[in-house]
Amino acid sequence: MIEIRLHGRGGQGVVTAAELLATAAFSDGKHTQAFPTFGSERMGAPVASFVRISDNPIRVRSQIYEPQHVIVQDPTIIGTVDVFSGLKDGGVVLVNTAKPASELKIKAKANIVTIDATKLAIEILGRPIPNTIMVGAFCGITGIVSMTGIEKAIRHKFEGKGDIVEKNIKAAEKAYNMLKK
Repeated sequence: MIEIRLHGRGGQGVVTAAELLATAAFSDGKHTQAFPTFGSERMGAPVASFVRISDNPIRVRSQIYEPQHVIVQDPTIIGTVDVFSGLKDGGVVLVNTAKPASELKIKAKANIVTIDATKLAIEILGRPIPNTIMVGAFCGITGIVSMTGIEKAIRHKFEGKGDIVEKNIKAAEKAYNMLKK
């Protein structure tokens, strides 16, 4: 079973990113779970979401305390929240920042990857909401979910929302291809 923890702030689409990742994996034939945790829900408050992906039915229902992978949608949360708590060695840490990984000084035994998802979101979507870009980038790095699965998930989530669907698919696909293995 693959366990992923996503961190960000309210309004960045962290919960939606987890849902999209789980839906995409489900489209690829996997068993999945996605669920959030947060305190007082307000714009800018720390938010975490969790995703489990498995080839077998998932019976565990707890939060994820020892993820293989961590996605950080807002780098200012690093240091405020212990986003690397329990991170298993050898996973992927994907951070939304223009800085190179070497400048982040992250002391984790993981593959630290950065992408300026906010910049891409503004360019492609016209809004600083990086969630679909982070999902595309993460799946490009790890190969856990196909781009076809991501596209299906975006179409399902944003059905009936006009050009938002196509823009989000374009954004996810660009990030996927930028960081593809």
